[in-house]
Amino acid sequence: MNQPRVSKDEYYLGIAREVGRRSTCFRRSIGSLIVRDDQIVSTGYVGAPRKTRDSLEHGFCLRDKLAIPHGQRYELCRSVHAEQNAIINAARAGVSLLGGDMYIFGSEPGDAAKPVNAFPCYICKKMIINAGLDRIVCSTTDGGFLVFRVDEWAAAWREGDILDDTHQYG
Repeated sequence: MNQPRVSKDEYYLGIAREVGRRSTCFRRSIGSLIVRDDQIVSTGYVGAPRKTRDSLEHGFCLRDKLAIPHGQRYELCRSVHAEQNAIINAARAGVSLLGGDMYIFGSEPGDAAKPVNAFPCYICKKMIINAGLDRIVCSTTDGGFLVFRVDEWAAAWREGDILDDTHQYG
């Protein structure tokens, strides 16, 4: 039996997909995974801060109720993004992320087989740069993925005065 072996990027994105199944967002299920030296060091999914009620417990999405479009007014959302939670969870465990890779898989809620473009929002991109991560691998709607280099983001922002909208969620 000679089954094709998945690449490391596909392998880690598959794990991020499973992490995303824990998401408590009505709009998207997003899972994030941080790998350093070929070892998983942290995970995160979209969900309310610890010990608070999430959207599922409330029974509604506040941003939906207020008719706020995707990619806007994140400060009104009760959830913490998957990327943020992965970075926070690493900090809680005292784990360095320098030189690590982040894998982000997004899908329609309740349907992990329906991937979405899981590009980080502007706020998450800033956190990713400051965390010292190297590569970001994101799921795409066609079932593939895109790889971004964090140093290229920082260089582009230096030249463009931090104006970015090319590959951003929403």
